[in-house]
Amino acid sequence: MGLLPLNPDELLSTTRSVRRRLDLERPVERTLVEECVRLAQQAPNASNREGWHFVVVTDGEKRRALAELYRRGGEAYMRSGGGSPAAGVVASASFLYERIQDVPVHVIPCMEGRTDGERTSVAWQSSRWGTIGPATWSFMLAARARGLGTVWTSFHLAHEREAAELLGIPYDEVMQTALVPLAYTKGTDFKPARRSPPESVLHWDGWG
Repeated sequence: MGLLPLNPDELLSTTRSVRRRLDLERPVERTLVEECVRLAQQAPNASNREGWHFVVVTDGEKRRALAELYRRGGEAYMRSGGGSPAAGVVASASFLYERIQDVPVHVIPCMEGRTDGERTSVAWQSSRWGTIGPATWSFMLAARARGLGTVWTSFHLAHEREAAELLGIPYDEVMQTALVPLAYTKGTDFKPARRSPPESVLHWDGWG
């Protein structure tokens, strides 16, 4: 499949969190994943040191094991009363909760250097998340341009050490930052989301 005919503004405004419209039956070519990672590597990063890694999981048994960690994390989140999303988001999240093991590719963005477990400055945390965040978003944009859908999820991180053992990730040196399901989408006609007006979030020359 070639690139979708999206201009930059359309790409930025229609790259959605996709769950129910992921095609669970269609395999994703390895070359497409590699193309998306290659583009992700062009993202800006702290001190130009990179330090990012992408663990791509296609093995069925490992995807099922990650799905169990994801569900355990999700159950704990719900028990804690973590937020009240809109009904549509609940339905979408429920679909992924039940079927995440069937998504053909799981991508786990990782960053060298942990921001937990010890006192770290805001600047240090910013350098880590400010590196892997843009790279992951670039990966997701590249995926959208190729007819693939993604969503940033974090439930499995409640059991990050177990996921590290499953995938051979050196937990003490490398921090997992998300689990991004990746699949072709059912249709490509995504629209911009409803958002608050810019004036409600925009501050000129100070907070007031």
